[in-house]
Amino acid sequence: MTEVVVRCSGVTRTYQDEAVPVYALRGVDFEVRRGEFVSLAGPSGSGKSTLLNVIGGLDRPDEGRVEVDGTLLNDLSQSELSDMRLNKMGFVFQAYNLIPVLSALENVEFIMQLQGVGAAERKERARVALASLGISELEHRRPGELSGGQQQRAAIARAIVTNPVLLLADEPSANLDSGATQELLELLQRLNEDSGVTIITATHDPMVMSYAKRRINLRDGAIVEDAINEALPA
Repeated sequence: MTEVVVRCSGVTRTYQDEAVPVYALRGVDFEVRRGEFVSLAGPSGSGKSTLLNVIGGLDRPDEGRVEVDGTLLNDLSQSELSDMRLNKMGFVFQAYNLIPVLSALENVEFIMQLQGVGAAERKERARVALASLGISELEHRRPGELSGGQQQRAAIARAIVTNPVLLLADEPSANLDSGATQELLELLQRLNEDSGVTIITATHDPMVMSYAKRRINLRDGAIVEDAINEALPA
């Protein structure tokens, strides 16, 4: 089991805005080791969400190499990338992406159903995941019956229930007030410290940055700072 969970080498991503090329990533190089909690930080347009999507196999680089848990993503087909995301990664999106017609429990179960996990096992594991995030009493509610913070907890339960190698969170505090954001970050911090889950967030929220053990600042698609956070919240 490799200690380097993510390795990006010379990663470049360019988009076309009409006839003008937009350089979202410019030769990005960095590594994330197992058990790290890393924040990709920077203003809108800095490239942090693009980098998160490239790491998650949701987007492909134009140049450079992206490795996750020892697998080179560049060489994978779309089907193989889907399998990689299903079995090794957990995603937390700012829009939650919960299925509206399913209950919280069913949403958490759904990814395990895709993996072929049996009904009894996936229900038990989903309930354990919801309980670990303090929302077991809400398991029968649909997303529309949950607050933003409760939906985000359900989304995290869905992301961690498969014990992923890597948890990716894109602007996880975007739709939350400061109280719900702090609760969310304390949950992520606990998952990282107690379970050793490797976490990468993309954010421009200073509160999210403050909980990460390491902050990588991007500007105009390039890394301008990579620093350890010496003052983590207790």
